[in-house]
Amino acid sequence: MAYEKELKIGADIAREAGILALKIREGTLGIEIKCDESPVTVADKACEKLIVEGLSAAFPEDGLLGEEGAMRESKSGRRWIIDPIDGTRDFIRGTRAWTMLIGLEDNGKIVAGHEYFPATGEMFSAAKGEGAWWDGKRMQASDITEKCKALLCCNGIGFMHRYPFKADFLDWASEFWTVRSTGGCLDAMLVASGRADVWIEAQCAPWDVAPLKIIAEEAGCVTFDFAGKDTIYGGNFVITVPALADEILKFVSRTE
Repeated sequence: MAYEKELKIGADIAREAGILALKIREGTLGIEIKCDESPVTVADKACEKLIVEGLSAAFPEDGLLGEEGAMRESKSGRRWIIDPIDGTRDFIRGTRAWTMLIGLEDNGKIVAGHEYFPATGEMFSAAKGEGAWWDGKRMQASDITEKCKALLCCNGIGFMHRYPFKADFLDWASEFWTVRSTGGCLDAMLVASGRADVWIEAQCAPWDVAPLKIIAEEAGCVTFDFAGKDTIYGGNFVITVPALADEILKFVSRTE
């Protein structure tokens, strides 16, 4: 199996970080506000430290990129991209929609990754050519082909006003079967597991979507940024069932 070692070690580290986060959640969170106005807690920092130490011990030649500042140049052509707690606001408020995100980039392509939900114990993972898995069971995107029958998930609704499609967004969204916004990391896995059909993310960094990309693609989804590029570096992101990809791209890529 491709990336078998990476998947096993990554899953173990994610679970260990999840235990640490839950333990910290019982005490003082030490909330600070970063320069981008997003919150960070002592758990974010402690979990990134744990993840970085684990990956560094197992793969010392690989590079690192973490939301909370971890960075190391790669000697192998590979880099681990880490979000120690994706959904920090949910973590703070005590919902279950927060995760550990660990993605592996190999020469610019995301080839493996994990998304672990400590509050529910759910593990999503994938590796290039090996399929996508949810707690050991194979995942598959839905076979929905019409927007009127599709479930749309949106994240970053407060940032939609930045885009040329802003004036038409609500009318466009109303054409779907229904719309949900339960948290980016959770919504993305709803699409990958066939429980939803489209996810659009209005604002994101590479660590927010690195593992989501490979998990969704291995489940049969299509991913791109709002410009239609196959990248995690565009600042926004789409995961969709293949049949709706052209229609979604036509809307989000509007320039006027």
